[in-house]
Amino acid sequence: MSVLALDAGTTGVTALVVDENGGVLSRGYQEFAQHYPQTGWVEHVPEEIWQATLAACQTALDGTDQQPTCVGITNQRETAVLWNRKRGSAPRRAIVWQDRRTAGICSELRDAGHEDRVTRLTGLRLDPYFTGTKLTWMRRNDQRAWSGVEAGDTVIGTVDSYIISRMTAGVRHVTDASNASRTLLYDINEGAWSPEMCELLGVPMSSLPEVVPSYGVVGDTDPEEFLGLRLPIAGIAGDQQAAMFGQNCYTPGTSKCTYGTGSFVLVNTGDRPVAPEHGLLSTVLWQHPDGRLDYALEGSIFVTGAAVQWLRDGLGLIDSAPQSEGLAATVRDSGGVVFVPALTGLGAPHWDPHARGAIFGITRGTQRAHIARATLEAIAFEVRDVAESMAAASGTELPELRVDGGASTNNLLCQIQADQLQVSVARPEVQETTALGAAFLAGLATGVWSSTDELARTWNLDRRFEPGARDDAAHTRWREAVERSKGWAELG
Repeated sequence: MSVLALDAGTTGVTALVVDENGGVLSRGYQEFAQHYPQTGWVEHVPEEIWQATLAACQTALDGTDQQPTCVGITNQRETAVLWNRKRGSAPRRAIVWQDRRTAGICSELRDAGHEDRVTRLTGLRLDPYFTGTKLTWMRRNDQRAWSGVEAGDTVIGTVDSYIISRMTAGVRHVTDASNASRTLLYDINEGAWSPEMCELLGVPMSSLPEVVPSYGVVGDTDPEEFLGLRLPIAGIAGDQQAAMFGQNCYTPGTSKCTYGTGSFVLVNTGDRPVAPEHGLLSTVLWQHPDGRLDYALEGSIFVTGAAVQWLRDGLGLIDSAPQSEGLAATVRDSGGVVFVPALTGLGAPHWDPHARGAIFGITRGTQRAHIARATLEAIAFEVRDVAESMAAASGTELPELRVDGGASTNNLLCQIQADQLQVSVARPEVQETTALGAAFLAGLATGVWSSTDELARTWNLDRRFEPGARDDAAHTRWREAVERSKGWAELG
C-alpha cells in the first residue's frame, strides 16, 4: 500500500508517494511564482498553486507503479485565499503569510486594547503573519473581491481549504484544527471558530470552512478535476504540525525545527494549551478523530532559508543554496560580521514587523565567506533564542532537537546549531518530513498504519550532531545587532 502526500509550500508544491515502511517511492516538485506588488507585500495566484499541485502530483505518480490508496495534504499556513466555491476561480491574489501590509491594522487593534484578549482566545498575537488581519485588509481595501464574500458566492480559507475544494470540484469546504488555529479566528480553548474574533476582524463565519479532524476521511477527489483519480482525502495539517507528525513528535516534550523559507521550532505540550509567554505562540498540533486536541508551543522565525536564497539571488555571492556550506567553511568564524535577516520583520521571540535586515561589523577585511558564515550563524542564533524562550515558558530544557527541511542538509549549520543549543541535533534519513507527516496522517486514517507506535518505527537517523564549544560572545553580538535592527521601517 502507498499514500500520496502533497506539500503545498511557500515557493512550490512537493508531492511524494510513500510506502508502508515510510519510504519515498517517488517525488515530484513544481515551483510557482512569487509576486511582490509593493515593498513588504507578498502574493500568490491561487490558480498557479493549483496547477503546480497537479504537475507535482502527476510527476510523483508517473515515478512509481504503485497506486496510492489515499491522499494527505499539508500546506503553507496563514496565507489568506478567496475563491468561488462552484467555479474554483479566485477574485484576487492570495495574501501570503510573509506579507507585512497589515502592520497598521495590528497596531490599531493593539492600541484599542485587544491584544491580551486575542492571545487568550487564540494563543496568537496581533501580527501581520496571521490570516485574520489579511482578511480585514481585503474587506477594507478590495470591495470588488469582498463583495462576493458578503453575497455568499466567495468563500474564505487557507491553502489547504482551497486545494481540497479544487480536488473535490467544490463539494468540500473544510480545514483542520491545526490550520484553523493559525487564523486569529479560532478559539483554541473551545476548539471552534470564535464568534468574538470573527466580529472583531469583520469576517463572516458563514464563509469559513468546516473544521474537521487532522486525520479521517473528509471526502474524495473528483476524477475530472484531479488527474483521473478518486482517492479519499484522509489527512490535513499545517506544514509545521505535519512536520511534527512526520518526525514522530507524538509525546509531550518532543520537539523539532524545520528549516525552510523560515524556521519553526515546536515542542509538544500535550492535551492542554500552554500560556504563550516569552514571545511564543500556543497552537493546535492536531485534532484526533474523537475530537481531542493536542497542542504545541511554537517559535516562528520568518527568514532563515530565505536568507541563504538572498545570498544567491539578491547578492550573487553563491550560485546555489548548498554552496553556502562550503563557502562558510573556508573561514573559522564570521570575522565579527553579524547578519540580522529581518527581511520581512522579526518573528519570535521579538515580534517586530518594522525591523529590517542589517549586516554589522563589515571591515576592509570582510570577504563573502564571512557573510555566508554570518548567515548560517544567524539561523542558529535565531533558533537558540526561541529554544531559550521555550525553556523559560515551559520550565524544561529541550532533550534534543530533531531537524528537517532544506537547510537541514547543511552539516555546518547543524553543527553550529548543536553548539549553540548545547543539545544533540538529530537529522532523519527522510528530511521531507512535512510531506511525510501528511502521508502518515492519511495512512493512519485509512489503515496503512495501525498506530503511532508503528509509525515511530519508520523513523531512521541519518546523522546526529553532538554539541561542542559554544561561542557565547558571538551570540551576545547577535543580540545587540537584533536590537539595533528593530523599528527601522518606522524611521521613514
